[in-house]
Amino acid sequence: MTVGIKVDYLWFQIGNGEFLNAFFSTISYHLEPNGWGSKYPIIMKDLYNGNVSWEKVPELKNEIIEIRKDLGKISPKKVIWNYEDLEQNPPWRDNISPEITSLANYFVTSNGEDLFEVILKAIDDSFSEKIDLKIESI
Repeated sequence: MTVGIKVDYLWFQIGNGEFLNAFFSTISYHLEPNGWGSKYPIIMKDLYNGNVSWEKVPELKNEIIEIRKDLGKISPKKVIWNYEDLEQNPPWRDNISPEITSLANYFVTSNGEDLFEVILKAIDDSFSEKIDLKIESI
């Protein structure tokens, strides 16, 4: 099943649910020493649970920019596939493109786009249209 971000009629494809969970798991494990959602509540609580009200998307944008910057300092070998089972690995193990130089550019959607860029596009559309941003599966 494919998951994506929906803003009204706009659809931003991400990929499968495990991939998106790895994104959240990596953020929390490496950047939130006090636990899930302690530093980045909008992305880790609201977005993770499937909905960010359009009024909160400017805060979400700030979180995304900071997260991307901080993940840029961490090796792609330190990806966390599942926060609840740290022994799990991505299906491709360490077989990644040499273009992936950090966790900031590790997450690429199933149609080849940088996940951070996809989220930022959805945020901008959500705010300009005054429509909530939602994670949905199809």
